[in-house]
Amino acid sequence: MLEQQQLVNQIRRLKEEREAIILSHVYQRPEVQDIADFVGDSLELSRRAATTDARVIVFCGVHFMAESAYILSPDKTVLLPDLHAGCPMADMVDAVALERKKMTMPEAVVVCYVNTSAEVKALCDIACTSANAVKVIDSIPADTPILFVPDQNLGNYVAKQSGRSNITVWEGYCNTHQRLTREDVLAAREKHPRALVLVHPECRPEVVELADVVASTTGMLRYAEASDAKEFLVCTEQGILHQFHKRCPGKSFYLASEKLVCPNMKKITLEKVYRALLTMTPQVTVPEHTRQAALRTLDRMLAIQ
Repeated sequence: MLEQQQLVNQIRRLKEEREAIILSHVYQRPEVQDIADFVGDSLELSRRAATTDARVIVFCGVHFMAESAYILSPDKTVLLPDLHAGCPMADMVDAVALERKKMTMPEAVVVCYVNTSAEVKALCDIACTSANAVKVIDSIPADTPILFVPDQNLGNYVAKQSGRSNITVWEGYCNTHQRLTREDVLAAREKHPRALVLVHPECRPEVVELADVVASTTGMLRYAEASDAKEFLVCTEQGILHQFHKRCPGKSFYLASEKLVCPNMKKITLEKVYRALLTMTPQVTVPEHTRQAALRTLDRMLAIQ
């Protein structure tokens, strides 16, 4: 097995040979983030995948993210270094169950979180991320009922923010964010009383209520960079701490709970990135009829600024 620096050197060599770009979510391992050409949240990564000139996209994230990259850039080869890097929340809604639900709500606009499979996106009207969910909801006429899948916590948050009572939320959730409790945050705040509390909207409502700032991962990073505050309590997946420390030297960041680790996001390693570029596998694709339908859903989201 190659040493870390050797892996980094080989990845850089292969990336140039393959005309590849490496995209990494902020929840990835620090060394994976550091080898990436771009690190961001789901919305930023989707936009980058849609506009890149690279021939190959190495997606360091989870399966639905690589699918979205292929949906947006079918002319590219999309590699996911570990095909087993999935998303339990995305698995909480499938096409069959969604079709059944849609039959009971024929007038509803179906909004899907990007944390969904391509098959589910193909059945929806518009997608959203945690960064633009409120804007997406606000783009829909106020008297139109909405079905929001699959994250009940994000769905309830945007319903509250938009003041709408006609949003039906699917009963899904992020396992990692769901593990964080109100008691965890209160205990952490007692240890760090001067820290501002940054909360991801995938957290439970009772955790969101304790926030000084509710934001997507990129929103949290931008807030911390601009803020005069020196200490922050972070209520999202542990991987973001690497970006906080890089972008905000001199400021302190505390994870609200050691439970905030996504095992799927940690499946991708430098060795797997190297193997993916070396063998050009595993590749992620989407059947064309599904891709076309899912593309409309993503394009409507990306059109909202």
